[in-house]
Amino acid sequence: MNIVDLLVHHAAERPDAPAIVDAARTITFAELDRESGYLARTLANDGLEPGDVALVFCPMGVPLYVTLTGIFRLGLVAMFVDPAAGRQQIERSCAICPPTVFLGTPKAHLLRLSSTAIRRIPIHRFIESKSAGRLSQTLQDASHPCSADAPALLTFTTGSTGDPKAAIRTHGFLLAQHRALNAALQLEPGEIDLTTLPMFVLANLASGVTSLIPDADMRYPGRVDPQPILRQIRQHKPTRTVASPAFLSRLAAGCSARGETLDTLSRVFTGGGPVFPRVLDRLASAAPNARISAVYGSTEAEPIALVDHCDVGAPERRATRQGRGVLAGTPVKSVEVRILADRWNTPLDAMSESQFQSLLRGPGEPGEIVVAGDHVLAGYLHGRGDRESKFSVDGQCWHRTGDAGYLDATGRLWLLGRCAAAVDGPIGRLYPFSVEAVAEEHPGVERAGLFADRGRRVLVVQLSASGTERTASELREDLAWAALDEIRIVEQIPVDARHNTKIDYARLKGVATTAA
Repeated sequence: MNIVDLLVHHAAERPDAPAIVDAARTITFAELDRESGYLARTLANDGLEPGDVALVFCPMGVPLYVTLTGIFRLGLVAMFVDPAAGRQQIERSCAICPPTVFLGTPKAHLLRLSSTAIRRIPIHRFIESKSAGRLSQTLQDASHPCSADAPALLTFTTGSTGDPKAAIRTHGFLLAQHRALNAALQLEPGEIDLTTLPMFVLANLASGVTSLIPDADMRYPGRVDPQPILRQIRQHKPTRTVASPAFLSRLAAGCSARGETLDTLSRVFTGGGPVFPRVLDRLASAAPNARISAVYGSTEAEPIALVDHCDVGAPERRATRQGRGVLAGTPVKSVEVRILADRWNTPLDAMSESQFQSLLRGPGEPGEIVVAGDHVLAGYLHGRGDRESKFSVDGQCWHRTGDAGYLDATGRLWLLGRCAAAVDGPIGRLYPFSVEAVAEEHPGVERAGLFADRGRRVLVVQLSASGTERTASELREDLAWAALDEIRIVEQIPVDARHNTKIDYARLKGVATTAA
């Protein structure tokens, strides 16, 4: 098998249908098949063989997926390092897994001037943005047959639970993930999906769905200019979208400013960070004809659970206001979800099923969320990080998400935030979403973060445009049950670089201390 075989199928079934549309170019499934075949042949002529690692630096768009599918079809391993992680992370990543070839845009090749690790890579090739005319005249090569456990994609976790870890996805894993995403997102050939998440473009390609890449700098999804994207939407009329809450909130704000709606959308999926009820409300107003859903998952397991906006009703909102966290929804059928007693930062040894059962929490009892399934990553490269994040039960691998939560009496999953961000005190353990979700429902709050400062429970608040001096006192009243010691107002709460959605707790304390 080779994950590219799914693309080849759609190239035969729907050759002239658009596969990817970006701001510069549209490529059909047949053209993508031919061009990736040409690239595979070119790399083979360079002496590259199945199993060799290719470091790729290229923004989302047609050239990236021509490159990625060409890498897959030759049986190479595509390696990605988030540019936002910095040059030191590039050096560390290349030390962990030395690449054989560097594939990058002309701008990316400037890294060779400053990166010793990239200069050491034996082969360097440019990713051209306008190669269609030459490549589309070249016959495709067949994909290299790969075993299910052959590595295909190497990425690095964001490091929100510690040092970044190298996550390797095999061809078999990508196929299982595709099946899980296809079922959860209900992908149908012929649809047009506005997507900002690279892994979801792969799912679209495998499902015959057209991917519309936003005309924006996706390094900063929470700061994109919505107007060029709204022009794309008016032109191409996407029927669905998968994007982070920060990105979609920018689109919603752009629609509000122009008195428009995203009326062509019938499905909206958002995730990559906490999706509080008011975010779902905002998206429902912006896309009135769409079914709005929040997707919970992680680098190691995507997806885990799904909830529709219509299922977040009065009882669920009341529970959130009472500090019971944020509803993530029903776990997808292809994954098992359990709640362990919170022992984050304490490695777990292999255990029997009976030992495992003795550690599980009952309905409504908070703890650490652990998952297992075919599309759950079984381990990291060279085993680095396995001890902290994996354990086995009678030979089955379980992944520790590092997230706190609980299952309610009906089996729905609720999120409470990072285990590592919990605040302990005289009245017990307080998880961040318990407080933050309440604060973020206040109209005067843009974002809120909880942290401990020398044993004191401190809520840090970034005010919205409608926030006033009274906001803090109103929050203190709403959160009387949390026994907060202090509420501090700051100009801006730091968030993660990738999705601009998750609070960067490591930096939050510094920002809050400066504001004190």
